[in-house]
Amino acid sequence: MTTEALRQQMLLRALWGDGQPGALAGWLRGAPPRITRGLQAYRAHAGALAERALGVAFPTVAQLVGEESFAALARVVWQAQPPQQGDIAQWGAALPAFIAAAPQLADEPYLADVARLDWAVHQAEQAADSGDSILDLQQLADGDPAALRLHLSEAVALIASPHPVVSIWQAHRSDAPDRFAPVREALARGHGERALVHREGFVVRVTAVPEAPARFVQALLAGEPLGRALDEAGPGFAFDGWLVQALQQGWLRSIEQREAVP
Repeated sequence: MTTEALRQQMLLRALWGDGQPGALAGWLRGAPPRITRGLQAYRAHAGALAERALGVAFPTVAQLVGEESFAALARVVWQAQPPQQGDIAQWGAALPAFIAAAPQLADEPYLADVARLDWAVHQAEQAADSGDSILDLQQLADGDPAALRLHLSEAVALIASPHPVVSIWQAHRSDAPDRFAPVREALARGHGERALVHREGFVVRVTAVPEAPARFVQALLAGEPLGRALDEAGPGFAFDGWLVQALQQGWLRSIEQREAVP
């Protein structure tokens, strides 16, 4: 670990309040008083910082559990899973698993998957732009599907859930008076949904997709070659139609030819 990386880690641990007493003293020796005062202020407001950061990344979860409960949850997560880097906007990936393991949240079994969807949307908002890359589509006609890999945009994600996560997510972004009726109906039927997350320009979209294209996209995201992804999707999957949509909406980032895997 470099000296600067160690310095950042020590500062972060001081901010979390779980560093060893005096461990930071050497790094702050001779520093202006404003540095020490600033560190004290950050410590005092760490809980509020955690709440704001998670509120930005998980707005649907915040609405579902309520302001007071979400604030308490954010502070507990801050202590249990503190940031590992200085960019607070990148903190929060551990929240879905934390929610899934929390006994006090067991009455809302869909909440962890809603959190996963919120995080996927948050990541898509920050993902690098794929740009106007030129795709050699001839490879799809001439290449061996066992050796071709289709790399999707960094803004594309797939969340498969036994719960109606897309309906829940969309209902919390609607002003319709009956916006929660489809959610109640889907929950009563035990209806699950597969959420495709992608970005159109600067706007992130969340749509429910059928099982076959969801399996196909999940296989591509896992790094499987095209042939295996098609096998995962099954015989009823229309690859041509998917490809047209992928090209129109910018899902596809690149096509790579590799040695076929037996």
